[in-house]
Amino acid sequence: MPVLVMKFGGTSVATLDRIRRAAKRVGVEVAKGYDVIVIVSAMSGKTNELVGWVNETSPLYDAREYDAVVSSGENVTAGLMALTLQEMDVPARSWQGWQVPVRTTSAHSAARIEEIPADNIMAKFAEGMKVAVVSGFQGVSPEGRITTLGRGGSDTTAVAFAAAFEAERCDIYTDVDGVYTTDPRVSPKARKLEKIAFEEMLELASLGAKVLQTRSVELAMRYKVRLRVLSSFEEQSDNAGTLVCDEEDIMESNVVAGVAFSRDESKMTLVSVADRPGIAASIFTALSEGGVNVDMIVQNISEEGRTDMTWSCPTDQVARAEKAVADAKAQGVINFHEVIADTDVAKVSVVGIGMRSHTGVAAKMFQVLSAEGINIKVITTSEIKISVLIDRKYMELAVQALHDAFELEKAA
Repeated sequence: MPVLVMKFGGTSVATLDRIRRAAKRVGVEVAKGYDVIVIVSAMSGKTNELVGWVNETSPLYDAREYDAVVSSGENVTAGLMALTLQEMDVPARSWQGWQVPVRTTSAHSAARIEEIPADNIMAKFAEGMKVAVVSGFQGVSPEGRITTLGRGGSDTTAVAFAAAFEAERCDIYTDVDGVYTTDPRVSPKARKLEKIAFEEMLELASLGAKVLQTRSVELAMRYKVRLRVLSSFEEQSDNAGTLVCDEEDIMESNVVAGVAFSRDESKMTLVSVADRPGIAASIFTALSEGGVNVDMIVQNISEEGRTDMTWSCPTDQVARAEKAVADAKAQGVINFHEVIADTDVAKVSVVGIGMRSHTGVAAKMFQVLSAEGINIKVITTSEIKISVLIDRKYMELAVQALHDAFELEKAA
């Protein structure tokens, strides 16, 4: 039988009624002749509750026990989903990560999947089981301990299973009905995309779009897993949701596919750094070792052997970044006059594979922002993306203006 992977996020399994609704969707696919692997998240809010209990019990917790606690939410959902399917006379069994087994690294709370052998589940399919309900987000380390994959890890679990079992498709059920040209709450003209290329989705996910976890898109692109993003709360048709696929599978696309944004950005500047070989390496090694996720980087023109170094990072990492550079200065690794943090900025980006073959996208973007009186603080580009840092108060205006200027409400 062909294999289909279906993943249900926390809001899709938040109550017993929603689990029943999700189970009916699974039953429809079984009736079509599929063997189905269902990946489930914890019920909405449960993981946060479990994390809170861990922090309250032991602020300096043992990461192995943290994983043992927070992974339990998915186990509850998997068991309830399997029971619900059995009540519908669909042969189903729940599987925890160690039973499959989902073999991972030993990095607790941030493990990476290394291997998913198909033998155990395929043997059960051969015996008549129609649905394997697998706890998402979790695996087992070489030492035999439960591990977790980090927040949003159930998306990664689903794509990894689709690759391992050569599934026909991987359907991600969530609380939105697909991938939009931008957030509909910011621009009412936002349009749902029928298809989007892996590379575009990867950029949008990394730039702030919350629909899919970045690692899951990376995995799908590497193993050519066809992803479909659907809503758990709407009636389905054959072309429902958004298909994330190879660029070659998209006949025509707009030059710009979407506008992404991230509110919680900060711009940091080291003032008067020695302009010498290796200084950038010293600065960003210190930030990396301090656990700071650096994004945009700009170095100013050197004057009299000194320069300024600017970067962006998430707002909640500013204190960590300040400590990292202060420690590096105290150790004599780097020298600077002061560090300035602007925590009132936002990142706005336009993304599209069409940029490879069309000129003028950057010029148009900058003209649009200029016409709205929006000053650009930092710019960074890639082959299919242009990102700018602007004052946060202008973020929604910038998104709406760019969405209109590139006519994203219209299909290609």
